[in-house]
Amino acid sequence: MRAALATFLAEATGARSAAVKELRLLPNGAVQENWLVASAFEGGTLDGEQRLVLRTNAATALGIGLGRTEEFAVQRAVYRAGVAAAEPLVLCASAAVIGRPFYVMRWLPGEAAGARIAAGELGGDRDRLLARLAAELARLHAIRPTFAALSCLGAPPADPARHRLDQQERLLAEDADPHPVAAWGIRWLRCHLPRAVPPVLCHGDFRTGNFLADAEGLVAVLDWEFAAWSDPAEDLGWFCLGCWRFGADAQEAGGIGRRDVFYRAYAQASGRSVDPERVRWWEVMAALRWLVLALRQRDRCLIGGEPSLDLALTGRRPSECELEILKLTGVRGDARPS
Repeated sequence: MRAALATFLAEATGARSAAVKELRLLPNGAVQENWLVASAFEGGTLDGEQRLVLRTNAATALGIGLGRTEEFAVQRAVYRAGVAAAEPLVLCASAAVIGRPFYVMRWLPGEAAGARIAAGELGGDRDRLLARLAAELARLHAIRPTFAALSCLGAPPADPARHRLDQQERLLAEDADPHPVAAWGIRWLRCHLPRAVPPVLCHGDFRTGNFLADAEGLVAVLDWEFAAWSDPAEDLGWFCLGCWRFGADAQEAGGIGRRDVFYRAYAQASGRSVDPERVRWWEVMAALRWLVLALRQRDRCLIGGEPSLDLALTGRRPSECELEILKLTGVRGDARPS
């Protein structure tokens, strides 16, 4: 595998030769695999010693989200638009080299450890980190569907909220078990659908744990596999969902700081006002969507046969999502939804 990869990298970068000195699976890849590739090139666009990251499909598939070719296109587009992302370098759309499609990007320093970020061990000043994250979202949301480089995402939905809700209802129906709280969430979301807004490019999984941070602050936003044309409030709601606070529950903006501070920073950076009720709708949707994703992650282990304790334990996450749905929709412990 190392030899085949080295040959491919040499050809793709115009090098006279390339050697892969280290190939190591990196931790924290919940849906796809990320490998550290320590390499040495002679000539070409990457001449010299290089630390790269290879991103490829996991052993089993989630069944939703972008493929590596589409994800590479998105990451290249947002990088060129000035969003803080690792520079994508080369794509291999076939399985001929390592048995799966993959792409290679530059390695960046920092960690994506959500618990450490929420605990204040990474990321530097809390308000400054929130402001930087809000600014990156604003830069991302400035990308409109007219951007030809992103034709891989297909036509934007006329009504992003209704489109996302229909999608989650369909995916939930594929699970054999009953999910009454999720059904209640779907009913609430249908009854409170926000008016449609022009879609923008959204990350789709913008949360603490999906960005690199060091002692000074943000380094880069990671994992673009769920990018889509949607309502900008979708990314705000996903970021603020209680499931992504890593125990820092009082810090409603990603376990990092106050929600109002994050909202103000985003409004200032984007020039777009934040409607808390619209974000709340998308936060309920985030809880429903994470519930659906957790069920599919569970099935990668229980049905797909991937021997992963992390995937198996993710199968317990839907109960957390159910609690979030009930809290966000105002259902008390003594209430009985009719």
